[in-house]
Amino acid sequence: MTELFWGFVFFFNGLVILYFLVLNGFYLGTSAFAFGALRRYALRLKTLDLERFMRTGGAPPITLISPAFNEEATMEEAVRSLLSLNYPDYEVLVCNDGSTDKTLEVMTEAFNLEPVDRVPMGDIPTATVRGVYRSRRYPNLWMIDKENGGKADALNAGINLCRSALFCAMDADTILERDSLLRIVRPFLEDSSTVAAGGIIRVANGCRIRKGIVEEVGLPRNFLARFQVLDYLRAFLSGRMGWDALDSTLIVSGAFGVFDRSLVVKVGGYSTDTVGEDMELVVRLHRHCRETRTPYKIGFVPDPVAWTECPETIKVLGRQRDRWQRGLMESLLKHRVMLLNPRYGRLGLLAYPYFFFLEMIGPMVEGLGYLSFLLTLLAGKASLPYVIAFLSVALALGIVLSISAVCLEELAFRRYPTKKDLILLFLIAALENLGYRQLNTYWRVRGTISGLRGKGGWGVMTRKGFG
Repeated sequence: MTELFWGFVFFFNGLVILYFLVLNGFYLGTSAFAFGALRRYALRLKTLDLERFMRTGGAPPITLISPAFNEEATMEEAVRSLLSLNYPDYEVLVCNDGSTDKTLEVMTEAFNLEPVDRVPMGDIPTATVRGVYRSRRYPNLWMIDKENGGKADALNAGINLCRSALFCAMDADTILERDSLLRIVRPFLEDSSTVAAGGIIRVANGCRIRKGIVEEVGLPRNFLARFQVLDYLRAFLSGRMGWDALDSTLIVSGAFGVFDRSLVVKVGGYSTDTVGEDMELVVRLHRHCRETRTPYKIGFVPDPVAWTECPETIKVLGRQRDRWQRGLMESLLKHRVMLLNPRYGRLGLLAYPYFFFLEMIGPMVEGLGYLSFLLTLLAGKASLPYVIAFLSVALALGIVLSISAVCLEELAFRRYPTKKDLILLFLIAALENLGYRQLNTYWRVRGTISGLRGKGGWGVMTRKGFG
C-alpha cells in the first residue's frame, strides 16, 4: 500500500513538472510574440498624429458606459477624468446600479444633475430604471438610476440608452488618460471588421492624481499593491499582447473595452448569470461570428491606458481573485463546444485549450503540486534531480517571465521613470514567486471550488479612493 501511494505521488510530481513546463512554455511563447508585436507597434506610433486625427474628424462618436455600485469614494474623481478626455464626440453614461451609499447624491451635487427623459434605443431586459439624469454643467454627462441587477445588468441598461455605434465599457473606479479614446478607436478605423478592442489597465495606487488626471506615475507604497503592478504588466504586455499577435484575443478587460454596439445587441448584451461578464461576452462574440461566418476582428491595443485602484488588503484581493477564477470557469464551461473544435480556428485549437486546461484547471494541479512537493521533502523521498527540476520550472522560470514583463514595459513605454522604481520592479519580479504566487494559487483554487459549488455574487470591494 505504501509503495502504491508513493508511486502515485512520484507520478503526480512528474505531472506537475510537466504542467509547469507547458504553462511557462506558453508564457515564454506569448512573451516572444509580444516582444515582436510591441516593436512593430512602437514604430507605427511614430507616424500617429493625434491632433491631425482630431482635425480631420475621423473619430467616430462613442458612449462611455460606467456601471457604479457604492462608488462614492471614487465616482466623482473618475467622472471628472472622463469629462476631460481629448475626444471630439462622446457621451458619458453612469449607471447607478441601486447603490446603498451616497453615489447618487455625490454625483448630483458634484455635477448638478437634473431629471430628464431619454428614449431607449435598445430592448435588452434589465432591472427597472428609476430615472435618468443629465448634468446642467456638462451636457454630455448622463446618469441612469436603476434598481440593483449587477454589473452586467447596469451595462445592458447603458447599452439600451446608448445612441452611438460604438460604446466603451469600463469600471467606475477607472481613470482614462486624456488620449485613450483616440488611441483605442484606431483598430475600428483601420479595419472595418473590428468588433471589439481592449486597452491596457495599470495600477493607480501610488500615482499622484488631481482632478481626474494622473499627474505623476509611481509605485504603490503598499507591498501587496506593488505585486499587482507586476500582475498587470505580465497579464497585458506579455499575455494579451502576445495573444493579439496570434489573432486570438479571448479577453477584453471589463475595465476598458470598446465594442460595436449593434453586434453586442444582436448577441443579447452582457450575460447576467456570470461574474465574468466581460470575458463571456468576448467569447460569445467570437463564437457568433465564427458560426455565422461573419468577418470580424477582436484585438488589444497596448497604449490606451486606464488606471484603476487595486486592493491593498489580503481579504479584498482574495475576494477579487476568487471572483476572477469563477468568472473564467463560467465563461469557458458555458462555451465548451469550442474546446479543440477546428470550426473555431485558432480560438478552438489554441487559445481556448490554453485557458481551459492551464488557467482554469491548472491552479488545482499547481496547488496540489506544492503540497506534494512539501510532502515528498518532509518524508525524505525527494531526490536532488527532482528538487532541482521542480524549483527550476516552478520558481526560476517564473522569475524569468516576471522579469521579461518588466523588460517589455521598459522597452515599450517606460511609465516608471525613476531608477528606484525600475530596480524595485525587478526586485518584485524576483520576490513574487516566493509566496505571492502561491497565495494567488490558493485564491484561484478557492475560486474553482466556489464555482463548482455554484457560488455567485461579487463580494464586497472596499475602495479607498484616488488621492
